[in-house]
Amino acid sequence: MELADKTALVTGASRGIGRAIAQKFAAAGARVAIHYHQDQAAAEETSRTLPGQGHILVQADVANPDDVQRMVNTAIEQLGGLDILVNNAGIFIDHALADVDYETWRAAWQRTVQTNLIGAANTCYCVARHMIERGGGKIINVGSRGAYRGEPVGPAYGASKGGLHAMSQSLAKYLGTYHIFVTAVAPGFVATDMSRESLSGSRGDEIRNQSPLGRVATPEEIAHAVLFLAAPGSEWLTGGVVDLNGASYLR
Repeated sequence: MELADKTALVTGASRGIGRAIAQKFAAAGARVAIHYHQDQAAAEETSRTLPGQGHILVQADVANPDDVQRMVNTAIEQLGGLDILVNNAGIFIDHALADVDYETWRAAWQRTVQTNLIGAANTCYCVARHMIERGGGKIINVGSRGAYRGEPVGPAYGASKGGLHAMSQSLAKYLGTYHIFVTAVAPGFVATDMSRESLSGSRGDEIRNQSPLGRVATPEEIAHAVLFLAAPGSEWLTGGVVDLNGASYLR
């Protein structure tokens, strides 16, 4: 799977799944815009691990629409255009209904949806407008198994990822005539910083045993699927949501 001469913006690329995607893309020949929110040092570490040259860092709070527009414009200007967008940035906030007050509940929903769904929607808009002029491109949105299975202590996360899947399908139908292909992936548990506490705690074995493989995914496994969707030849998958959960949840 080659991405020679392609350019890509990967949000949330300072660590975890985003870093693994940036590494896979760079190894395939792409030049990558590495997005980060606050941890510039981690983003710089991602950059140091990428093969090839011409990679850049772009900072933004994707929950801020002005930041999104600036981020996309910077990536386009410094890379000379964008062929691929991966919306990976996301947050998870515990807000079990019986455990939080009303103010905390509302704040968790607002921040989660603004980041995971509206931020991704705004990024899709800004990049797709550019891709229309450019003559096409690929957009891959990183959703979650939680959109289908449910997230009892983080319902805003599950809802935001369900919305992300639905948005991906809507955009695939609209943007197909512009040769812009939109897909999503729905990972289950992945061994990242976000899941470390759950995996190392009392529920660790139960989580791993949700899959008949007896483990959770590595970031590199998710990145491999994203690379496949970004590479030439995957266009007929547009509108698809690819489950990446090791048969832990089947639908």
